[in-house]
Amino acid sequence: MKMTRMICGTSAATLLLAMASATFAANGAARNTNSLSAANAIAPEAHPAANGDALLEALMTELDRSKSQLRMDQVDPPYYIEYRVNDVDDYSAEAAFGAVRENQRVRYRVLRVVVRIGDYKQDSYYGIGMGETNILPLDDDPIALRHQIWLATDDAYKEAVEALTEKQAALKQFSAEATPVDDFAKAPVVSAIDPTAKLQLDESSWKKTIEDATNLYREYPDVQTVSASLRFSAVNEYLINSEGTVTRNGKTTYSVTLNSTAQADDGMRLSRNPYWMVAKAEELPTREKLVGESKKMLDTLVALRKAPIVEEEYRGPVLFAPDAANDVIASLIGTNVLGRKPQLGRPNRTTGAFATSYKTRVLPTFLTVVDDPTLKEFGGKSLVGNYDVDDDGVKAQPVTVVNNGMLVSYLVGRQPIRDFPASNGHDRAGAGAFPSPSLGVLLVKSSDAKSPADLRQKVISMITEQGQPYAYRVETMGAGNAPRLLYRVYQDGHEELVRGAVFNELDVRALRSDLMSVGNDPLVSNRQGGVATTVITPSLLFDELEVKRADTSKDKLPDYPAPPLQSQPSPKK
Repeated sequence: MKMTRMICGTSAATLLLAMASATFAANGAARNTNSLSAANAIAPEAHPAANGDALLEALMTELDRSKSQLRMDQVDPPYYIEYRVNDVDDYSAEAAFGAVRENQRVRYRVLRVVVRIGDYKQDSYYGIGMGETNILPLDDDPIALRHQIWLATDDAYKEAVEALTEKQAALKQFSAEATPVDDFAKAPVVSAIDPTAKLQLDESSWKKTIEDATNLYREYPDVQTVSASLRFSAVNEYLINSEGTVTRNGKTTYSVTLNSTAQADDGMRLSRNPYWMVAKAEELPTREKLVGESKKMLDTLVALRKAPIVEEEYRGPVLFAPDAANDVIASLIGTNVLGRKPQLGRPNRTTGAFATSYKTRVLPTFLTVVDDPTLKEFGGKSLVGNYDVDDDGVKAQPVTVVNNGMLVSYLVGRQPIRDFPASNGHDRAGAGAFPSPSLGVLLVKSSDAKSPADLRQKVISMITEQGQPYAYRVETMGAGNAPRLLYRVYQDGHEELVRGAVFNELDVRALRSDLMSVGNDPLVSNRQGGVATTVITPSLLFDELEVKRADTSKDKLPDYPAPPLQSQPSPKK
C-alpha cells in the first residue's frame, strides 16, 4: 500500500521529536545555531513505516546516531546530513550476427552521503565536500549496513570541513555580491514510502529474440555489423535527510537497441540505431515487431549506401519529422533551461545559451514548453521521465519554462540561482552521482498546430513559389544534430534519400527566428542518459536553414571480402 504524505510548516512540529538541549564537545562551547538537533529527527512514525525494510531502518537509525554524535572539537557540527541509496537490479544482453555475445545480471547498492557544515546561506558543498560514495552490502545485515554508512558519514564530515576552508579562501578572490544567492534552499519535509520495483524478465525469450533480429545479416552481404542490445533496470532509491524527509521509490526502465553499420563504395561510414525505451515491460516490441524493425533498418542502410551525396549548398525550407524534432528540442531547449549555479565569482544567473535570456523571447510566440515530471503516460505510452519526488527529496511539480515564446523559468533544484531561491523539484542524479537540474517530461505545445499533410503541402508550396527544385525533410538525427536519414522533397511530391550532409547554424537563434510552424503529431521520445528523461515534440518546419556537405573523411574499404554468409561443407579427409 502506498503511503505518501507531505509534512511542512507548523504541522511538522507535532510529528518531530522535542527540541533537545545542544552541547558542543567536552569544551562546553555552544553549538552553532544552525546545527542539527532532535527537532530535525526522523518523524517517530517513520521507523515503523520501514515495515521490515532493513536498509531503510539502517539508514534512519544511523542518521539519528550521526546527528547526535557527529562533531569535532573546534569545528562546527553539521547543519544538514543526507543519505541516498540506489539499490539497482540490472540485466543486459547483446547479440551480434545471430549469436548472444553478452548476458549478465548484476545487483548493487550505491550509498551517497552528504554532510554540510556552515548554514543555508554559505556552506561546505564545494569540491570534495559534495559527498562521499560507497558500496553497501546486499544481504541486509543491519550491522554491516550501518558500519558502511558510519564510515562514509565520518569521511564526508571531514571532507566538508576541508571543503569549507577551501571555499572561503576562494571567495576572498572576488568582490562580495550585492545580493548573494544562498548555497542551499530550504524545502518542505516529505514522507513518501512507496512499494519497491522489480524487473519483469524472461531471459531465454529475450535472448532468442535478439538472436533472431541479428541473424538477418545473412541476407545483407553489404552490411558490415548487425547487433541488438537489451538494458533492463529496476532501481529502488532511498533518501533520508536530517530535516526529516524520508522517501523510498521504485522505478523500472526497459530499453532495446538495434545497431548496424556499413560503408558506401566511396568509403563513407553509415549507421542506423533505432531504439525503444519504456517504463513497462509489456510496451516493448514483440519478437515479430523487432525482427521486422531489424529488416527495415538493414533495408534503409542498403539504400543509404546507394544514395547520392549532398554536394551543393542549400538554403530554404526544412521539415523535421517528430523523431528528428525531438533531438533538436532536447539539445537546444532541454539543455538550456536547466538552472545550474555558475562557478564561484561568476555573475551569471545560470549556465548555457539561455543564461541571460530570462524574460526574453526564445521561441516563436505560438509555442509553450512545459516540463511536467508528474505525467505518467501520454498517448497511451509510459513516460520514463516521470517521478514523484526528485533526488533532493523535493516533490515533483510541473514548470512552464517557455510561455508563448518567452523564457519565464528554469528547472531548479535545491542549489538556488538568482531570482529562483527555491527548488521546483528538478534535481536528479544517477547512482552515486550528485544531483543537478535535469529534465523530467518536456512537452512542446502549440496554439497553432498543423496536420503533417498540411506541413508537407506548405513545404511544396514554398519551394514552388521560390523556384527551388526541392526542399529537405529530416526523418532521424545523428550525433551533433547531423541528419542521419535526410530526404529531398521535390515539387511533384516524390522524395529522394541522400547522405553526407550537415546543418549550418541550427541553433537557438534559428529556433527563435526561423521556426515557422509545428505539427499536431507529438511523439514520445523516452531518452537514455545519466537519468531517464522524456521529450514530447511534434514536427517542426523551418522556413530557412542551410544544408551543406559534411566535411568528413572517408575510410578505406576492407582489403578482402567478408566470410561467406552461408555455411560451407567441411572438406573431406
